[in-house]
Amino acid sequence: MAHSILFVCLGNTCRSPMAEGILRALRPDWRIDSAGTGLRQPGSPPDPRAIAVTSGHGLDITHIRSRPVQTSDFEAFDRIIAMDLRNLSALNELAPPSAQATVSLLLPSGAEVPDPYEVGGYDSVFEMIRAACETLAHADETSR
Repeated sequence: MAHSILFVCLGNTCRSPMAEGILRALRPDWRIDSAGTGLRQPGSPPDPRAIAVTSGHGLDITHIRSRPVQTSDFEAFDRIIAMDLRNLSALNELAPPSAQATVSLLLPSGAEVPDPYEVGGYDSVFEMIRAACETLAHADETSR
């Protein structure tokens, strides 16, 4: 199982920072980061609603700042995990021919993690991401 994971959503202010915070808490021994494929303002903190829901679960993501996905990420990370098909497609377009990272969706079923930025639902999105991150963290433990 991978020991370096980059989570990716569109703006890198909701879903991917939540995933980063959750998996960092579960696997502090892994290198975990997050990025976006369509940033409006690089360097922005997570959305206050994402901060609130993660804080309610004892996680602090206030230090995370949005950044764009870079071609170097495809060499720097073992896995790059997209939250939805739009971002998966963007990642596949960005990937250089020499890409070493495995690119996939977060949810093992192939379902998308909905973007709560416009429509809300931060609590349910958090729970979806938490369950998937627990699976990621546990899969490494069972493969030893």
